[in-house]
Amino acid sequence: MAASPGFLGRLFGKLENRHVHIRPHTGPVPGREVPFGVGGKSGAIRAAIFGVNDGLVSNLSLIMGVTGASASNRFILLAGVAGLLAGAFSMGAGEYISMRVQRELFERLLHLEAHELATEPEEEHRELREIYEQKGFPPDLAEQAAVVIMRDPKVALETHAREELGLDPDDLGSPWGAATSSLATFSVGAAVPLLPFVLGSGTAATLAAIAASGVALFAVGASMSLLTDRAWWLSGVRMLLVGAAAAAITYGVGSLIGVSVS
Repeated sequence: MAASPGFLGRLFGKLENRHVHIRPHTGPVPGREVPFGVGGKSGAIRAAIFGVNDGLVSNLSLIMGVTGASASNRFILLAGVAGLLAGAFSMGAGEYISMRVQRELFERLLHLEAHELATEPEEEHRELREIYEQKGFPPDLAEQAAVVIMRDPKVALETHAREELGLDPDDLGSPWGAATSSLATFSVGAAVPLLPFVLGSGTAATLAAIAASGVALFAVGASMSLLTDRAWWLSGVRMLLVGAAAAAITYGVGSLIGVSVS
């Protein structure tokens, strides 16, 4: 889901000015129904799908490029394993840093919100009442709900975090979980075009790698329909064409380099 215009400006405004409140793009927008597959458990599904896709496309392209250069099976294996390891650890490290920074940012926002609740309870009470009024609550009922919630500091912080910031205090994301998941799923995808060269060599291994990768690309693309709600076959064909184009280009470049070197 794309961030709304000016999101970064409002985000840093929240950090610099505690009276500026935002709703990050990770949370629901009042009045807008969030379809299944956008958040929650689907975050893991999304990470798994794109992790496998990245590993599959990048290592398939690498292996096809080396194969196009008429390299020996041993060199193809070396390049494929190197691509798998380098990509997997790069993905894992990148996801760890990204999730760590995101978590620290969210923790900072929660800290600021807790400070506001302690120092400006009347202002926070008014904001919570207005939020419920915007959701369609009658003014008197919105006031009653705000009064009840503000009695308990913990409940007040959790409610403000969810309703005002769009954050779930109990689920800010796990850096190690994201890193491990990305590393594992990338490795699975990268192993698909590599495995035929582990079991065989030559033209047979190349054709097997292309066939296995084609099936995997289509399956990964079709799986994306769980998130996009588009036709599964259309998503599968699109991903297959994109992966095939990337592999064909690198194969052609590898062939040109192989001819010029020889």
